[in-house]
Amino acid sequence: MIFKVTLSKASLFALTLLTLLSCSKDEDEEKQVDNCCDFPVEGTCDNPENFVFVEKDNLINVEFEDAAFTTDWELVKTDKNSSGKGYMVWNGAQSLGTPGKGLTKFKIKVNNPGIYRFVWRSAIKTGTSGSDHNDSWLRFNDANDFYGEKTSGSIVYPGGSGKTPTPNGTSTDGWFKIYRSGNDLDFKWQASTSDNDSHNIFVKFTTAAEYTMEVSARSTGHAIDKFVLYKESEYTLEQATTSTVLSEIVCK
Repeated sequence: MIFKVTLSKASLFALTLLTLLSCSKDEDEEKQVDNCCDFPVEGTCDNPENFVFVEKDNLINVEFEDAAFTTDWELVKTDKNSSGKGYMVWNGAQSLGTPGKGLTKFKIKVNNPGIYRFVWRSAIKTGTSGSDHNDSWLRFNDANDFYGEKTSGSIVYPGGSGKTPTPNGTSTDGWFKIYRSGNDLDFKWQASTSDNDSHNIFVKFTTAAEYTMEVSARSTGHAIDKFVLYKESEYTLEQATTSTVLSEIVCK
């Protein structure tokens, strides 16, 4: 009788031990499954060419350096007046009449369609004149509309868009020359088109979708730090440009 009780305890101990070992093995297998993808995989957001900037609450807020650039664009990190990792400056040759040189692209996911104002923060890093080395090219080729507008209601369209009137100065193939003015050469928020007849920049997105913003070099020494797109019905210029919340980046 004593032998049977002892055997029963031994059996119970063995059964408990097997159960614990089995549970431990199951947990290890679960841990292995949970940790299977801790390494970088294709599609993670480490390649700027795959970045998509997500509009939220009628605002897109992007550090200009968060894109893929050709070698004549330089990232400068030493200016305390720039935000993010620094600013990009064009050090290549001037391209005053031919857009497309030093092309960079920004994919933008619009969730709330409508009309957005565009403005960027730029500076002049070559020379001492506020009217030279002060511009770059901009295009929204797949947007539903892209135009410059004054508060008076005057509207201009990019050359080559099939719409009129077009701005003063050079404009071709859907590209606007986007300039800043004034002799305060350091970074400031301004984006205008049409020489000596400043028009603000607007983009119309009629459907929630992904769109492409293109920037190409025009003037040597034009530096760009950041840009925003925002609905004027929801934000003032100051509110949009002082927002500290950057747009979420996802990857294609």
